[in-house]
Amino acid sequence: MTDGGDATVAAAARDRRLHIPIHLRWGDLDAFNHVNNTSMLKLLEEARVRAFWVPEPGEDAPSTAVLDSSIFSGMLTLIARQEIEYLAPVPYQRHPLDVQMWFGKLGGSSIEVCYEVCSPLTTAEASQTVYARATTVIVKVHAESGRPMRLTTQEREAWEPYLGEPILYAHRR
Repeated sequence: MTDGGDATVAAAARDRRLHIPIHLRWGDLDAFNHVNNTSMLKLLEEARVRAFWVPEPGEDAPSTAVLDSSIFSGMLTLIARQEIEYLAPVPYQRHPLDVQMWFGKLGGSSIEVCYEVCSPLTTAEASQTVYARATTVIVKVHAESGRPMRLTTQEREAWEPYLGEPILYAHRR
């Protein structure tokens, strides 16, 4: 049994998450009629792009969208590590998945992005199904030299409100 303080802390942590709606495509499903493991990587990638890349004029984006994605920016974001723990099959559905994102750690030039891929966020359901948990470590590098680039003050200010506990994987040895 936990006390009410634990529930308050958990609720506060969930409030510090980005909620990125991602629609499934029929092609994301495999022969077993659920989202294929390789498609899950693409769904996470799409959520990252929407959460972090500066929007084009007229587009909406969260306050965390501060990375210039143009080829002229002189900066690249490279995936250093990625891990996914699948908890339940993701069935095809018309409503977008609720990809919840936060930061487990902001390093000097790296970002640990944490995710929970959940059933659609609707008012009709009291709780959501968590289909998968994932972590991606991204490193900012200089496009020409390939050397790490430090996170800027603007990036830290945009991302620090979404700092939370990193994911502890249940089946890790």
